Amino acid sequence: MSALSQLIQISVPAEHIHDSEFIRQRISSVCKGPFVDYRIQRRSIDARKRCPEYILQVKVYPDAPPPEEDDTPPKRAWPTVAPDEPVIIVGAGPAGYFAALKLISMGVCPVVLERGKDVRSRRIDIGRLHRKSIVDPDSNYCFGEGGAGTYSDGKLYTRSTKRGDVQSVLRLFVEHGASPDILIDVHPHIGSNVLPRLVEQLRNTILAHGGQVLFQFRVSDLIVSQNRAVGVRTEDGREFTGRAVILATGHSARDVYRMLHRQAIRIEAKPFALGVRIEHPQSLIDQIFYHHSPRHQNLPAASYRMVCQVEGRGVYSFCMCPGGFIVPASTAPGELVLNGMSMSRQDARYANAGMVVEIRPADWSSFESSGPLAALEFQRQVEVAAFEAGKDKTQRAPAQRVTDFVAGRISASLPDTSYTPGVISAPVHDLLPESVSSRLREALTVFGKKHKGYFTGEAMVLAVESRTSSPVRIPRDPVTWMHPQVQQLYPCGEGAGYAGGIVSSAIDGQLTAQAIVQQLR
Repeated sequence: MSALSQLIQISVPAEHIHDSEFIRQRISSVCKGPFVDYRIQRRSIDARKRCPEYILQVKVYPDAPPPEEDDTPPKRAWPTVAPDEPVIIVGAGPAGYFAALKLISMGVCPVVLERGKDVRSRRIDIGRLHRKSIVDPDSNYCFGEGGAGTYSDGKLYTRSTKRGDVQSVLRLFVEHGASPDILIDVHPHIGSNVLPRLVEQLRNTILAHGGQVLFQFRVSDLIVSQNRAVGVRTEDGREFTGRAVILATGHSARDVYRMLHRQAIRIEAKPFALGVRIEHPQSLIDQIFYHHSPRHQNLPAASYRMVCQVEGRGVYSFCMCPGGFIVPASTAPGELVLNGMSMSRQDARYANAGMVVEIRPADWSSFESSGPLAALEFQRQVEVAAFEAGKDKTQRAPAQRVTDFVAGRISASLPDTSYTPGVISAPVHDLLPESVSSRLREALTVFGKKHKGYFTGEAMVLAVESRTSSPVRIPRDPVTWMHPQVQQLYPCGEGAGYAGGIVSSAIDGQLTAQAIVQQLR
């Protein structure tokens, strides 16, 4: 920080958050003296009081204007890399793309292989999934350019701040067209209507500086020679070779886990979480957490995060989507998976969140499957049960009013929903494993007591929310980041079990690329 500036914190009522003169007065009351200018460094909302306030961390310049870089951070200069001796990256999600960009910045050529389609073509298949319940196993909410986050919200909040430089990831998004607000918001969010354009720009940067991005190439085999990963083979028989292979395939690439298992490459079953999507009217969530409704126009849709312990396990909200929609996130016919998303304005009528319970080895140890894929198979069977509960073999979701779910009775009627494929009244409490259902019912009662109005018949649970994280971990050495069994194989991101969300996956991609270049040099 410059000697000519100081960092202070002020509170600003929502009605004055866009009033620069009011903010200047607040700054003056703290600084006790004149100043030339200020820049907001961090912005959050304190909703504990009757009237929610913005909390601003402000850099104040008492004697001189701010340096030019405080107004417009300089854009980085990208080198152009030669196409020889590339690193092969499997997956064009945030881990894959940010690994590719990091490699380019360090002078190494990336070749990105994506099983799905480019971000624009992908939208067509997602539309068919909504309208006709047709699941394309290579192009859906989980697979395709940008990965699972592109069309399911674009939340950029992460608690993985000690793992890497979060701001470097956010700055890259801003350089490619995101609002600079994400650099200061405590809970930055881009939105599913904006993020696809940014993903496309990230790809253009990779291509413009010597990298390659190839779509509709599903990897079927890892090529290993003398205990080293030297490339991959795709379903059409093509081979791509390079100096290293990054597996950045996301948490739903079950065929990749099965490929590794078939090739006797070590993988491990891993705890995950499973439950439902819970949906409330957004006006009710505003009333509960802002203490009044309608909310002030300068406030975003209210959000929440809930957690409690029930019978020794965590029950918690996940991927909360204020002013959002529930979407079908299935990746294969015959299964039903739900997720949530919001547009950039977060102005839809409903709020939804995953409400999930920890799944541990005890849950799948007595299951019919065993070995490293047992947790995956446990997850899959629950998704199949949710699909079959619909009876008409569509993506209609089994649903229950929250009060009926806790009471263990089928709902005689269901409220309106944001989920466009539709809902069907079903005993969600019986569809879920008992260890999950019983804890969810207890937790919803606890949350209702803590937040008056949350436990209500106006709210609904929909099954099933099962893709919170990967049920498989691909091990890697903590020093070299390579797979302990196969040299030059680098597991990366959510699919390998080392990240959760866009930003942490992007950080993991950057760190993986950095480890590769250090090893090569």
